[in-house]
Amino acid sequence: MRFALKISLLLVLLFSAEFSFAQSAEQALAQGQDVNVLFRNESTGNISVNSRDGFSANYRRLWHVTGTRKRLIEFELCGIHHPKELKKKQPHGKSYYYGKLNTLTFLRAGYGYQQTLYRRAERKSIEVRMVYTVGPTLCFAKPVFLEIEYPDTLSAPGTSTDNFITKIEQYDPEKHNQYNILGRAPLFYGIDRTKVFPGAHAKLGFSFEYGETRTSIKALEVGAIVDYFPQSIRTMAFVEPENFFVTLYVGFTFGKRWF
Repeated sequence: MRFALKISLLLVLLFSAEFSFAQSAEQALAQGQDVNVLFRNESTGNISVNSRDGFSANYRRLWHVTGTRKRLIEFELCGIHHPKELKKKQPHGKSYYYGKLNTLTFLRAGYGYQQTLYRRAERKSIEVRMVYTVGPTLCFAKPVFLEIEYPDTLSAPGTSTDNFITKIEQYDPEKHNQYNILGRAPLFYGIDRTKVFPGAHAKLGFSFEYGETRTSIKALEVGAIVDYFPQSIRTMAFVEPENFFVTLYVGFTFGKRWF
């Protein structure tokens, strides 16, 4: 019985000490002071550009495992372009990418770790971390629709033969060319024909944090991502479909830490 009471008292003392420490740290933070303590929780957002001429938005949630290692989950939405895409502008239409069959958007969910490689000793120094994750990827392939110009064969006899009509059609390299394409269709036209391709990805990145306080996060991140899809995906006409997509990225990370 005495042993149980001693254990209970010890637990109460430990909890009280931890609670008091957290309260004092929070009070210091509320007064605008910086405290050098271990924050258990971290949440960040990231905006990046990649080597496939696309942009991505990323949300990441992290938890401390050890003093230098964190477990994380992340979600990322990314646009992917093909290196051979060439934008064209017609005199009386909207710009479009000639030969483009599908517009690709990747949705990634990742699980992994963040490891501190170099811990900063001073507020104005830089902390270096390595990030590695794996997880599923969904590719949303939206077909490209264009405004196509055709001669008006239904005009009344004796009228001008220079009349044309415009139709919106899914791009077909066998019948559409630079002479009858006016431009791209409205942005969301044909979204109901989007196809979904399941796959997987692996990411390796390096983060360089330069924020001036422990609670707020400001960092640059660079890295590489490999996406693989069992079913090959076509982006451009007259170009081989792809199973592997390798992208390099650089982006700005922002976020916060708390107990």
